[in-house]
Amino acid sequence: MKLTILKEKLKEGIKVVEKISQKSLTLPILQNTLLKTEKNFLRLSTTNLESGINWQSLARVEKQGQICIPTRFLSNLFTFLPSKPVSLEVKNLILDLKCGNYATKIKGLNPEDFPIIPQPKEGDVITVNNYNFCQALNQVLNIPSSSTARPEISGIFFLFQKDLIKIVATDSFRLSEKKLFLKTNLSKEYSLILPQSAAKEIVGIFGEKEGDLKIYLSPNQILFEYMVGEVTHPHIQFTSKLIGGEYPNYEEIIPKKYETQIQVQRKEFLNQIKTASLFSGKINEVKIKIDSKGGRIEVLSQSPDLGEYKSFFKGRIKGKDILVSFNHRFLIDGVSEMKGENLSFELTSEEGPATLKPLGSKDYLYIIMPIKAS
Repeated sequence: MKLTILKEKLKEGIKVVEKISQKSLTLPILQNTLLKTEKNFLRLSTTNLESGINWQSLARVEKQGQICIPTRFLSNLFTFLPSKPVSLEVKNLILDLKCGNYATKIKGLNPEDFPIIPQPKEGDVITVNNYNFCQALNQVLNIPSSSTARPEISGIFFLFQKDLIKIVATDSFRLSEKKLFLKTNLSKEYSLILPQSAAKEIVGIFGEKEGDLKIYLSPNQILFEYMVGEVTHPHIQFTSKLIGGEYPNYEEIIPKKYETQIQVQRKEFLNQIKTASLFSGKINEVKIKIDSKGGRIEVLSQSPDLGEYKSFFKGRIKGKDILVSFNHRFLIDGVSEMKGENLSFELTSEEGPATLKPLGSKDYLYIIMPIKAS
């Protein structure tokens, strides 16, 4: 292998692929990045066997070839190199790297030992706006919790229907659903469960990029592919295994009606909950008391060590008076992910599920279970 590439380009690629390279005592090769040329492109690849990343960029390639180099070492090295073209040449598993007045020889590993990263392109492909997709995914990203008993709820559920994608996450105490509308109609319905770790990588890798993202669907794996400009070669590919099993029928727990509804300013409500959380005690309990006649919403909390908190604000109220307790952390998470100035909070009973929605929008909802009275 022999090529020349801009240092800033290669540094960008290393920053992308190092995200999933990991320490492994049983498979040391997983601590490495595969550098491989394909015609006039240089490709960097890493994998942890569950997920894999390919980053590709144009380079001046004089000779084809490949080598594996320790990822962390490569990343550390490129923080010190000058902003000049980088020359790479491989001879007998030694990478000769030159950049300006810097010259190094790095011992590599046999590229034949590097695991194959699957490319599931035999299924259907869906094209989405990359930024919108990552923003939608980010709204439900932190809800799942690891569960060995119910691995399906450890991931994020995707339901592809005609002209929309439903993105759903739950940890049994709360549930979030985000709808993302598509410009084109799908010929059939698909569903899958993406590991939470993979979802976090997707947001981290693609989150700030503009343009389209292609999603390739297959029974056991999924591939996300990002192109740049008019170049037909993919710039970044991320592939992940999927979680098997059936996702719970979450639509059954979404309340169809409510006893009390409040419409409030989102920032005011969030600030009240955050302040009350300082006095919430060990069980994170914050109480919401609704006075429908007075149009008054009270926020209450108390701690045997610190004292008690009580505040109120005005809002639009429909329905009955009610007093409900919530885990302040779950409540803050839901309100924080809302877009827009105002929200609707629908309560079914003291112990039934409650629903948070951005007012005037039907693309996001957040279900939260109250803390049951002792």
